[in-house]
Amino acid sequence: MKKARLKTIDRILEILDESHTIAVCSHMRPDGDCIGSTLGLALALLEQGKEVTCWNQDPVPAKLRFLDPDQLIQAPRQIKRTFDCVIAVDSASIDRLGTSQEHITNRKTLINIDHHASNTRFGDVNWIASREPSSGELVYQLIRKAGWEITPHIADCLFTAISTDTGSFQYPTTLPATYYAAGELVKKGADLATVCDEVYQSYPLSRVKLLRHIYNKFRLTNDNQIAYFWLKEEDFARTGASASDTEGLIDHVRAIEPVVVACVFEELELELTRISLRSKDKNVNVSDIAGQFGGGGHQAAAGARIVGRPIGVQRRVIAAIRRALDERPS
Repeated sequence: MKKARLKTIDRILEILDESHTIAVCSHMRPDGDCIGSTLGLALALLEQGKEVTCWNQDPVPAKLRFLDPDQLIQAPRQIKRTFDCVIAVDSASIDRLGTSQEHITNRKTLINIDHHASNTRFGDVNWIASREPSSGELVYQLIRKAGWEITPHIADCLFTAISTDTGSFQYPTTLPATYYAAGELVKKGADLATVCDEVYQSYPLSRVKLLRHIYNKFRLTNDNQIAYFWLKEEDFARTGASASDTEGLIDHVRAIEPVVVACVFEELELELTRISLRSKDKNVNVSDIAGQFGGGGHQAAAGARIVGRPIGVQRRVIAAIRRALDERPS
């Protein structure tokens, strides 16, 4: 497995060495790992003299804008150039790239770098390392293997990616190598004070209002093993919150002692619901649950988009979680 991984990294570096015009794209509704790994890779490629285009269909969340002062990440747009290479980062499927898909068809090679077990392997070259806790760590490994310089700015980006996708190194997916990578990034100049202040200690008031709503409205079922809540359009309108304010809210109900699985139902359209799932039990794989509804992710964190009336969606998802809990080995 290790030899295969190294062979894949070598192939990716060979392609990057031969490429000049490169697009780096990542998944819609970007989180810390998505933004950090995308920017870390894009900045490293710029340092190598590459012509880099960096796209995401959605804006950088407010708490992560400190990583992108030059607004390197832009909305996808029609351009005439052919890309020598397109790199999809932290995206389990090509559909997760959203509107970026429309603008990367004129390319030579598509590289897919990701750590989601549900990845559909949509690239010409696929580096899928599902045991790694973040895509940021994969980008760190790639840069180290290439022998490229890790500047303090790149270190900030990759440290943020690794920290956010491991729950500040609390999730059980965190590996010994993860701590090593984080330590090396601090040595390279990652500013812990700034990262921690911006990411974890500077929440907008709108998010706090949304959190208050959650504490008032969340529900427990199945002997308090399942916690869930809804986020609807009127909740965003009432609090002034945006979609980026929802990041991490699920962890507040996941942290309740008897809860095994937490679920957020977010109303996207009248009959389109986004679900996010978190599991605290290694015997309850929420990626499998999300897969029943066309989604996917990791064993402990996954999601899907489901068409149907909200009450019907809720019943189906809660029933699937109950089955997963019942099927655990005794």
